[in-house]
Amino acid sequence: CTAVYRRLYRNRVIHLLALGTYLKPELLAYLQRDGIMQKDKGTLGKILQKVANLNPKDNSFSLKEHLFQTLQNNWLGYTEIDRQNLKLILSRKPALSQNATSSSQATSLGPSERDAP
Repeated sequence: CTAVYRRLYRNRVIHLLALGTYLKPELLAYLQRDGIMQKDKGTLGKILQKVANLNPKDNSFSLKEHLFQTLQNNWLGYTEIDRQNLKLILSRKPALSQNATSSSQATSLGPSERDAP
């Protein structure tokens, strides 16, 4: 159960970072709004090491390029505006523009297949 939750938590972080760059306190605020548990706040650093690039100038985090391929346009945590923004972001990435149309296929996968690294 914990492994599944951590995978979902990681997925939430990835989908947030796909929309832009964030400072760690901003990410924590969004995740708390989404209902992360107090004990999980400490694991954010480990997740960010794996899925994000740190900008040393302002200590902000952005999603690693290869993870844009794993995004789901219709992820439940996105608002309609978020979905439109993601579509715009993906269209600006030449290698991913072909995958943007096939990202809806990811929803047909089971949770363990969707969230697998």
